Order: sequence, then structure tokens, then C-alpha cells
Amino acid sequence: MCFGFFISQRRRGAGAVGANNHSPKKGSAWRLAMLEKARRGRRALPRAYALLCVMALAGVAVAEEAAEMKEELVPIKFGYAKPVFVSGSMAIKGTQNLEPHREGRPYPPILVPKGCDQLLSRECKVTSSNLFPIRGKLSMVTDGIKDDYLQDFEYWFWYTRLVLGEGLYWIQIDLGEQNEIYAVCVWHAIRLAVFKDVVVLISDDPDFVDGVVTVFNNDLDNTVGFGKGKDFEYLETNEGRPIPANGTKGRYVRCYSNGPYNRGGNMYVQVEVFGRK
Repeated sequence: MCFGFFISQRRRGAGAVGANNHSPKKGSAWRLAMLEKARRGRRALPRAYALLCVMALAGVAVAEEAAEMKEELVPIKFGYAKPVFVSGSMAIKGTQNLEPHREGRPYPPILVPKGCDQLLSRECKVTSSNLFPIRGKLSMVTDGIKDDYLQDFEYWFWYTRLVLGEGLYWIQIDLGEQNEIYAVCVWHAIRLAVFKDVVVLISDDPDFVDGVVTVFNNDLDNTVGFGKGKDFEYLETNEGRPIPANGTKGRYVRCYSNGPYNRGGNMYVQVEVFGRK
């Protein structure tokens, strides 16, 4: 009995020693720490989830806005003049920076926000550095007639273009008030020609001294005085020369030219200005 009692006591003692290695006090503190971490984690998860939801919704909103803006872009419809067929070579002697041949392809469309494709220049007042044009009237530049001539009956016809003569001249369109201008389209002639020193400017100043924005310039040697241009010289066609203006604000549009390379003086069949009032 004594021996059995001794063994039993040893076993109990061993159990007590093992219990001391993980005392109730120490185990409780550890469990409490773990519970506190879990509670913090549970609180952090909803916050992180909410943040992710906000970011996702913001991304969707931005994507929808971008898609909506993309959908609202519309091409400006310039319209073509009646084509004039010419014979002979298409080579123009003297050109220095002629744009690559487009092989009958039209110019890329000019896309603008919806509502910014309005024709602003119809019947607007036109002035010029040449007070006495050789042929035509200044009002022809904005009368809406793009054809080079009009024919009445079989043999009678009359030209609808303004001819200013040889040398450097400008014509200027007064839109009446400041507008957001998104494009200008120029028809110098509806025939085989390349005009020199073509510069198109926009400003609120009628004298073009202050606040002048250049939207096109193929003046290679600063003849006009607004710096050397980086745009190509181009071959005149019935589609005119569309020029992006990117919403430039201004009341006046001024177009310079220095005559064609082949022959004749400065001329304008039509100039159209598009944008939003």
C-alpha cells in the first residue's frame, strides 16, 4: 500500500509540474491577446472592404465618364465643293515641303465634343489687307458657296472666288463675338495649285498684336512674321484644307497667303469656321 501510495503521489506531482509549464494565468493572457487581435482584424476587414468598394466604384465612374465623353465626340461635316477636272501633270514646280500624296483619301476627320461642330462664319464680315480686290467681293469668302464658279444655262457662268492679286495678303473674318473655335477649313482654289506661306491665326484683337494663336503655319522662312512653320504645303482640292483649332477662344480669324507656286494671285473661294458660341 505504501508503495502504491508513493507512485500515485509521484504521478500527481508530475501532473502538477506539467501544469506549471502552462499556468492558468499565463494561458489566459495569451488567449486574451489572441482574442484582441481577432477583434481588431474583424474591425479592419470591413474598413478594407469598404475602401476597396469605394475604389471600384470610383474606377467604374471614371470609365463610364470616359466612355460617355468618347461617345459624345462627333466629326465636323465640312462638305465638298464641286470637283474641277484638270489635265496635265500634277507636279508643281518650286514646292519645298509638300505633304505626302494622299492618293484620293480624304483628310482624317476632326472630332469635337457634341455641339462644337456649328458653322460660325456664314455671312460674317470679311476685311482684307487688299482694299481693292482684282476680282470678286470680300463677302464671297463667307457666303457658303464653295464651288469655283456657277453656271447658268449652257454657256454662261461666273466665278465665285475672291482674287486679291500677287504678293502677301490676308483676309480676316469677324465672328461678331468670342467663340470656342474647333476647326477652320480653307478653300483657296478648286484647281491644281499649291499656295505659299499659308498661316491661319485666331485672336480677340482685330489687329492681331495681342493674344494671337497660330493654328496653321507652312511659312518656311518667316515671310509672314509669325515664325517658321512646321506644317506641310498642300495641294488644293475640292475638299479644302481642314485645320484643327482645339477649342481656341477668339473673335477674329485671319488667313495669310502669298500666292500659288504655279501662277496667278492670292484667291479665296471659301473659308469656314466651326465651333461653339
